[in-house]
Amino acid sequence: MKGTVYKSTGSWYHVKADNGRFFDCRIKGKFRIKGIKSTNPVAVGDRVEFKVESNAEEEQNGVITDIAERENYIIRKSVNLSKQTHIIASNIDQAFLLVTLNNPPTFTTFIDRFLVTAEAYHIKAILLFNKIDAYKPEELDEVKYLAAMYRQIGYQCIGISAKTGKNVEQVKELMKDKTSMISGHSGTGKSTLINAIEPKLDLKTTEISEQHRQGQHTTTFAEMFDLDFGARIIDTPGIKGFGVVDMEKEELGDYFPEFFARKQDCKFYNCLHLEEPKCAVKDALDAGEIPWSRYKSYLQILKGEDEQNYRFDNHQQE
Repeated sequence: MKGTVYKSTGSWYHVKADNGRFFDCRIKGKFRIKGIKSTNPVAVGDRVEFKVESNAEEEQNGVITDIAERENYIIRKSVNLSKQTHIIASNIDQAFLLVTLNNPPTFTTFIDRFLVTAEAYHIKAILLFNKIDAYKPEELDEVKYLAAMYRQIGYQCIGISAKTGKNVEQVKELMKDKTSMISGHSGTGKSTLINAIEPKLDLKTTEISEQHRQGQHTTTFAEMFDLDFGARIIDTPGIKGFGVVDMEKEELGDYFPEFFARKQDCKFYNCLHLEEPKCAVKDALDAGEIPWSRYKSYLQILKGEDEQNYRFDNHQQE
């Protein structure tokens, strides 16, 4: 039988067969050493073939025998296993990243790493600036500045409030007839937004931890849901960091659209935008046409450094 993986717990996979029935499936050992070195050989969104176990009660269990080639996927380095990777979801049409200014803070380095990964795997990324109902005027100005910066690069940015419903309908329109993934730090409001989009799902949410001003993990595993208006949404666990995977230094700049647009004007075709003479990217940086926060993110990834929590310091030069 053929189907789509709707939930992955690491050992069992909830698969929706093409006939609409759900099966709890496990995998054969060979998938653990096949293909990508990943902590999860099968990801939510994967198209799979599976055999129903004949001795299963009511035939609700199965064994995955094959994984179809993925159209795309979002992948990151595992937090505790730096040499291994984790596929967040596969075969998605678009990825929404929830961004909050504080409570908890989302830094530009995290945003940029997510966007670079989406660019590398040809996935449309949309930034949702959540909790805009809770910001003070000066904080709202900061959010507007940040959104304007990413819009200028070419990314769609929407200010929303999952709590009050502001602009949630706009998000729903973007989701129609598509498979979308929602990602972000714990506490940015992913489950609250999904509940606002489809109240009957009634996903569990928790309040922000007052002690650490961080979200508490309410979503343990990635899971896909069918929505009433002809869409599918993948809810993902909150992630602290976003380690970029499998990118050559020479190609990294191609995943920064504002760098790629100027690449042809660099003196050297293989310019890394560091100390090379007549670099169009560095010229644009000095002219204020490229944000410094983006260049800092680029340097961090290029040098293989861990994320550093830079604030929205576009005006600062180092």
